Amino acid sequence: MAPFLETVKSFKDVPITDDGVNTVAFLEGGDGVVRMLSELTSLMSSVGSGAFSPVINDIQGNITKVRARYDAVPSQSATLEQLVTNEKNNKVGSATEGLMWLLRSLAFTGKSLQHAQSNPSEDLKVAFTKGYDLTLGPIHRGSGFFSIQGAIMKAAGLMFSTAIGYCPPRKSFYEKLAANPNGEPCSQELLDKQLNDWITGLDTIITRMDTFYTKGKHGEIFKSAKS
Repeated sequence: MAPFLETVKSFKDVPITDDGVNTVAFLEGGDGVVRMLSELTSLMSSVGSGAFSPVINDIQGNITKVRARYDAVPSQSATLEQLVTNEKNNKVGSATEGLMWLLRSLAFTGKSLQHAQSNPSEDLKVAFTKGYDLTLGPIHRGSGFFSIQGAIMKAAGLMFSTAIGYCPPRKSFYEKLAANPNGEPCSQELLDKQLNDWITGLDTIITRMDTFYTKGKHGEIFKSAKS
């Protein structure tokens, strides 16, 4: 074993070509996010862990949808862009929507960690609240309350807000990421570099896919001002 970020796929290592974002590598990065958030919940009380579980399950469910589409037609799903285009041409779209929600959740995670990195004295729940307000918050708050879709979005917003309220102390989370089961923990400098590279790689993918979704009218990753 090694420090956490050395055991998962970093988004900085996800290949991006003219054809798009490599699907397999991207999903491996998504698996890493599920593991990261699971590490986060391991530092919470049983109530907090229970509150965060639906968030993790939602991300995992959308990874499963995208991976199932890739497994069904791998030759036409080598990149995320090709996968979405192929679904549109075949008039099916569960993976396209699943990918949209996955990208939204990953944007939430990335922006939250970006705030945490930029503000070392800030509590983790503050950083995650700011990340939520930039990404998923406008989506959850943007639907009419009296419609079925609006009610679902409001419920999702309450779920995320409740989960964020149980975020563990910042110090505990960073120590968890740095811990090395077989030796000395990695230095803060190394952890910062690995985490910043991870965030930058993810942000590059999110920005690219946001443009792709908007231009192709497949949906939208962000509802409001991007940061």
